[in-house]
Amino acid sequence: MLGHGLVRLPKLNVFSGWMVEFMQKSYLPQPLILGFGYALPFIEIIIGLLLLTGVFQRWALYAGLVLMAILIFGSTTIENWTAIDTQLLHAAYFAGLLVLKELCGNKKAM
Repeated sequence: MLGHGLVRLPKLNVFSGWMVEFMQKSYLPQPLILGFGYALPFIEIIIGLLLLTGVFQRWALYAGLVLMAILIFGSTTIENWTAIDTQLLHAAYFAGLLVLKELCGNKKAM
């Protein structure tokens, strides 16, 4: 997540414009897509930093799952099925980390 955001940050305008163009066939409003395109790198950086530092890790994992759900929803509006595979893989990774965190957290309490 951190890498995704850091790579997109220096070219924020280009990335946001690309996202609007890429999502052209979507029924989602263009201003919503543009705003999301500008926000996405920052969201990815924040989630990535929280996960790497261990601060609010559970909430960062939930945020990652919500972000993946939003991305999957957006991909379905343009029928980009190949992107959904990758997004589902990311979501499964977040879910797996969340399960492991819960299991390890419960053992510490015992």
